[in-house]
Amino acid sequence: MIYSTEIENMCCVHKGANHGPAPIPEEGKWVKSKEISDISGFTHGIGWCAPQQGCCKLTLNVKEGIIEEALIETLGCSGMTHSAAMAGEILVGKTILEALNTDLVCDAINTAMRELFLQIVYGRTQSAFSEDGLQIGAGLEDLGKGHRSQVGTIYSTKAKGPRYLELTEGYITEIGLDSDDEIIGYKYINIGVMLDAIKNGTDPIKAIEDATGQYGRFDDAVKKIDPRSE
Repeated sequence: MIYSTEIENMCCVHKGANHGPAPIPEEGKWVKSKEISDISGFTHGIGWCAPQQGCCKLTLNVKEGIIEEALIETLGCSGMTHSAAMAGEILVGKTILEALNTDLVCDAINTAMRELFLQIVYGRTQSAFSEDGLQIGAGLEDLGKGHRSQVGTIYSTKAKGPRYLELTEGYITEIGLDSDDEIIGYKYINIGVMLDAIKNGTDPIKAIEDATGQYGRFDDAVKKIDPRSE
């Protein structure tokens, strides 16, 4: 340690206050964190790239400073999906400090990691008041039975109005309109359920039928249109 001459010539004055860090809520406990290993929590965060052409939702499950589980969901950029594949291999097993200072390939994923780091080290996690936190696998449960991200894709023009393309239920095949040409329901295919059925040997046509559902007052529609061609 090198001190300047001004510091060397100062007399010593002992500080009185030494209360340590303020406690933060972690998995049902109040913790005075001093080391990375003191940090635990399950949380989500959003990141975006500099040109803002894509975004990432990152979910981490941290136990004693180590990332034990990661869910990386990306949207809007083709290259970002491949970056997510690499980040999925990079993140787990690292401390949250290592992960914060690791290139996660995509700027949006790096930004999401920064936002999660802030949540976690300040005790603002989803599991802050859950005793023992959330089990490893909680991130996968966020995807539901179809193991697909919750995605909404809507396209709209002033001239022709909105087109529902994909919602959380699945891929939209038809939109139901009333007599005023307003949307009152839609028909969809749950892609995850359909593909699982086909993978397990179900005939594709039967799989599509079984994975098809509808929402709203679709049966009352006076007109039904294909959102991709009409």
